[in-house]
Amino acid sequence: MLLQRCAFDSGYIERLVSGDPETERHFTKYFGQLLSLKLRSRLRTATEVEDAKQETFMRVFTALKQKGGLASAGSLGAFVNAVCNHVLFEMYRSHGRTAPLADDHDPPDHRAAADTSLIAGEERERVRLALAALPLRERNLLVWLFFEDRDKDDICRELHIDRAYLRVLLHRTKNQFRERLAELSSKVIE
Repeated sequence: MLLQRCAFDSGYIERLVSGDPETERHFTKYFGQLLSLKLRSRLRTATEVEDAKQETFMRVFTALKQKGGLASAGSLGAFVNAVCNHVLFEMYRSHGRTAPLADDHDPPDHRAAADTSLIAGEERERVRLALAALPLRERNLLVWLFFEDRDKDDICRELHIDRAYLRVLLHRTKNQFRERLAELSSKVIE
């Protein structure tokens, strides 16, 4: 599947907001393919992928139709990606808060549940330790973005940095976190 890259202009956004069927079809086909590629690697089922795509489209359309909408037509792709990331994080959080209901026909296997609980607890502890190993500013950045879902502009003000540097800082911080997590995981294996 070869995807032709598109550049978006204000006319495209206006047609999208006004409900032009052809523009909506193009938008959902173009971004549907991109989102599917992204979501397939992050979600378990095709149903979850489709739900995340539809939720992303709904939020994007809602945001575009609000007064002020999108500041720059050229940033439509980045905006769709950011909305999709928020949908993904919400799905991850909701999966963590809810457990599947037990099937009435099969008795629960408490040994498997204990093993799973133990592994999940160990993983949570490694994440906590990896976060604790980061400098305070980097630790706060990850917590604010991924656990508290704070606004990026608020974070920039809090850290006294501009939006462009936030991307750089976040990239470096995620790499540091991954390194710490890998170190901790390798210690468990040894």
